[in-house]
Amino acid sequence: MASHPRLSLHLIRGFWVAARHLSFTRAAEELFVTQSAISREIKKLEEQLGQALFLRVNRALYLTRAGEELFQAVDEAFVLIDAAAQRVAGARQSLAITTSVPLASLWLVPRLPRFTRTHPNVDLRIAASNDVVDLAQAHVDIAIRYVRRSDRRPDGDLLADYHTFPVCAPALLKDDTRPLNTVADLAHHVMLEFETTVHGRPWYDWDQWFKALKLDKINPTGRQRFAHYDQVVKAALAGSGIAIGKWPHLIERLQDGSLITPFGPEVVSSLGGFHLIVAEAASEREAVAAFVDWVRAEARNDAQATKALLG
Repeated sequence: MASHPRLSLHLIRGFWVAARHLSFTRAAEELFVTQSAISREIKKLEEQLGQALFLRVNRALYLTRAGEELFQAVDEAFVLIDAAAQRVAGARQSLAITTSVPLASLWLVPRLPRFTRTHPNVDLRIAASNDVVDLAQAHVDIAIRYVRRSDRRPDGDLLADYHTFPVCAPALLKDDTRPLNTVADLAHHVMLEFETTVHGRPWYDWDQWFKALKLDKINPTGRQRFAHYDQVVKAALAGSGIAIGKWPHLIERLQDGSLITPFGPEVVSSLGGFHLIVAEAASEREAVAAFVDWVRAEARNDAQATKALLG
C-alpha cells in the first residue's frame, strides 16, 4: 500500500508560522531565515502532500482548502504540545498579552515588575499592536483593547475609561509672556502632535480633542509631529510644547507632577474605554486568571486617582 512519508516537523513549523501570518516575509522574520528559505520549505511540503497549501491573489496570500485543514490540525497539535510541556515542566507558565503600543509602553510595561514579583513562575509576552489582533490566530491569551463609545462593545469587561486633555511641563506655566490660562492661550505655544493613519487618512490627537469638545481649532505658533506617542510624551516632559495627554497612559506622570493639566477638568474629553478580553481557549488557565485579577486591581487603583487628578 502506498503511503506518504512522515512529514518533517521543520517543514510543518515553517508552514504553521506562514499560515498564521499569511505572509512568507513575516514568517521568515519570526524564524530568522530568508523569505526564499520559507518558500522552498513550503514548496517541498506541497510536493510531499501533492496539494497546494497557499494561493496568491493580487499580492495577498490565502490558504487553500487543504492548507486550512492542515493549519487547523497543526495549530491544535502545537497547543497540545505547549500544554503538555507546561505540565511536564511543572513550575513555569507562559502568558501572551496584546494592547495598543502607547498603552503598552506607558502604562502596562512599567507596572509589570509588580506582577512578576508576585508571580515569578509566569513568563510574559507583550504583543503591542495598534491593530485589532485575532487572539486565536496570534496565540494571544488576553487583549486590552480600546473601544470607542460609538462602537459595539466587545465580549469583555471595561477595564478603564479613556480620556484626553492638554498636558505640559510645569515650567511652561512660569513664562509670564505666554500665559496658559484658557484654551485660547494655546495660540501662543507649540503643539506637540501624535500623527498616525486611520483607515487610510491622516489622524491627529489635537484634531480629535477639538472635535470631541466641539471647539474651534486654534493655530499655534508652531507644531512638532511624531509617529509614536511616547515621543510626544518625551517632548512634553522636555518643555517643547503642549501635548494631548491620555488617561490612563500618563497617570504616573500626572501623579509625580512632571506633567500637569493647565486647563483643569472642563476640557477633559471622554472617547471610550479599554476593555479586557480573554481568549476562549485560555479562560481556564491559572496564569490568565492571575493576570486578570492583577490588572483589574491596577485599574481600580487608577480609578480612585481619576477624580483627584482630572476632576
